[in-house]
Amino acid sequence: MAEPCSSEMGVSFYSRNLTCVHLTCVDCENQASDDRGVQNLRGRGLFGKNLRKLREKRGWSQEQLAEVANLHRNYIGNVERGEQNISIDNIEKLAHALGVKPEKLFAGIP
Repeated sequence: MAEPCSSEMGVSFYSRNLTCVHLTCVDCENQASDDRGVQNLRGRGLFGKNLRKLREKRGWSQEQLAEVANLHRNYIGNVERGEQNISIDNIEKLAHALGVKPEKLFAGIP
């Protein structure tokens, strides 16, 4: 399992072969490990924050967005927290439901 370490350049962790890998995450949510000990990637967390911001801008609950996008409400929560990888098909469903272009959900992701 990867072990966290601190770095002035951002978040780092040691991979299984003990090489240090640096990530520049913006907050602890993006650093959380999943149940396999794999660290979430920065893009997944930023995508989730963008999704939440757009959903809240509409005044919708996760359940309302899920219904309009024809997805499960738990899936929406997992994506917003950066815990769930997402397919292109579901990105398109969410963008369509929110009335935005898919690239809007990727704002700020390098």
